[in-house]
Amino acid sequence: MSSRIALALCVLLLAVAPFTLSPFRLGLLAKYLCFAIVAVGIALAWGQGGMLVLGQGVFFGLGGYAMGMYLKLSEAGSAGLPDFMVWSGVEELPALWKPFANPVFALAAVVLVPGLVAFLLGLLVFRQRVRGAYFAILSQALAAAFVILLVGRQGITGGTNGLTNFSRFFQLDLTDPNGQRAVYAIAAVVLGLVYLVARLVIRGRFGRLLVAVRDGEDRVRFLGYDPAVVKTVTFTMSAVMAGLAGALFVPIVGIISPALLGIVPSLELLVGVAVGGRFVLAGAIGGAILVNYAKTAFSEDFAEGWLYLQGGLFVLVLVFAPKGLAGLVTGARERLAARVRKERVA
Repeated sequence: MSSRIALALCVLLLAVAPFTLSPFRLGLLAKYLCFAIVAVGIALAWGQGGMLVLGQGVFFGLGGYAMGMYLKLSEAGSAGLPDFMVWSGVEELPALWKPFANPVFALAAVVLVPGLVAFLLGLLVFRQRVRGAYFAILSQALAAAFVILLVGRQGITGGTNGLTNFSRFFQLDLTDPNGQRAVYAIAAVVLGLVYLVARLVIRGRFGRLLVAVRDGEDRVRFLGYDPAVVKTVTFTMSAVMAGLAGALFVPIVGIISPALLGIVPSLELLVGVAVGGRFVLAGAIGGAILVNYAKTAFSEDFAEGWLYLQGGLFVLVLVFAPKGLAGLVTGARERLAARVRKERVA
């Protein structure tokens, strides 16, 4: 009952936010919701499946660039070229960009491209029984390689600057407060849907099998199941969630660049999940919002020190509160319930 009350309270707060926050603060909250969507996928893969995913920035970026490419083409001038291509001396739209003029293709790519990359990578890695620290290092290497690829293709990707200056999101004017509220509402709805899907997965048979793989992969294999398939499907779902978040991030923040997709941003996403609690979806969402809010608040005055603080916080949580804040709350509630039962018996 208490969890339902907390969920209802969160929904209420999200519903009243557009009417109580300034456009700037509402934009920040919408950005945090995007990170919360990624956090749900990380909690599914790491908390339930035991896969330490350190490269979610890749899938976040794939979704973001897919959406950004469509938005740039929809705002292109008479030459049909995005502004950065004109500045870079590109005279003809690259073949890679042409399909993204179609909104249906772009929306499909937001989901399918991250999902396909994760699916192929999962088949390759999990079939070879790569896990633990080796999988974490591999996912980090993927993030680093992705950033190098984006930076090195200035004429196609915008290089270090990425894709910027978006004024419209389909029919919504991003410079209008009403358009900003609409994009925020879309982010909130997507977060809710992603949360419900992940919750259904966890509570179902597949979720129980996923936890069994996390706790004893060899035992699951002995029982006739293929852990590689279970982990690949879960990894793919988490990548799709990250892609959706990246696509929403673009109209909300107005930029998608390599600086947002590398190893450090991927680690920051992981820290939020660890702080909130990777075993509880609501904890992961709350942790992502809390950590990113703290980053906004502290990095303005302590830009360099924030990274050290964040790293120290991650270590402290893993050592002293491995289940995160959600675990501390659950433990306190269980102790309180046990004390009440003991007093009743006495």
